[in-house]
Amino acid sequence: MIVNIARKELKGLFSSPMGWVILALLQFVFATFYLMGVDQYFLTMSGAMRPDQRIGVTEFVGGSVFGIAPFIMLFAVPLLSMRLISEERRQQTLPFLFSAPLSLTEIVLGKFVGLLSFLSINVLLIGAMVFSLNLWADIDFGYLLANLLGLFLLLASYCALGTYVSSTTQQPVVAAIITFVALLALQLIEYFLAGDPSNTVANFSLMRHFEPFSRGMLDTRDIAYFLLFIVTFLTLTIRRLDADRLRG
Repeated sequence: MIVNIARKELKGLFSSPMGWVILALLQFVFATFYLMGVDQYFLTMSGAMRPDQRIGVTEFVGGSVFGIAPFIMLFAVPLLSMRLISEERRQQTLPFLFSAPLSLTEIVLGKFVGLLSFLSINVLLIGAMVFSLNLWADIDFGYLLANLLGLFLLLASYCALGTYVSSTTQQPVVAAIITFVALLALQLIEYFLAGDPSNTVANFSLMRHFEPFSRGMLDTRDIAYFLLFIVTFLTLTIRRLDADRLRG
């Protein structure tokens, strides 16, 4: 049943103009940074630079694309997640969803997987763009795969938080604003507390745990953080819907 709900959500995103517009804008932005990265690479590496100062094309171009991706997705996810549950609440169709032969876990996971599947298309397209460098240069596949995994986990965290916020209100616009502010705060914690690396609050920064992936490193602590973040907000969503169902 999770697959059926996810398929329904995915179909709904593709049948709406907003879904196509967001997908097109995202790819336009990423393609622009990709082409700028390739152009800047040739300009920089063809200049008066010592061989020991040069870096590979994978890190140079990939860093340009993956470096901007978390901030671009910060604007896209709230717009896509705001209607997941709040629209059901606003149209008063949530009781019908509760009465269906589905568990709350299946409902929440189905909506979450549907949204994440849509955004994963962007991750795959970004990967295809950067992997195309292999047509004319030797690239670091490990570096790219680490970045893709990190971006996927980051997007899954965005979606989990957006799903929870969408379950707390019946106004999609309010859900989008709250999700954006919450994600922005989790992004900026790292920069506000940069002078105190031992601060416990800074450990909640999404960017702090994404940065090792952006350097091509895999750390089980960062993977565990993202997984716990996702599970926590999905669990909160289930509990919120359960409370709504008990209130009738």
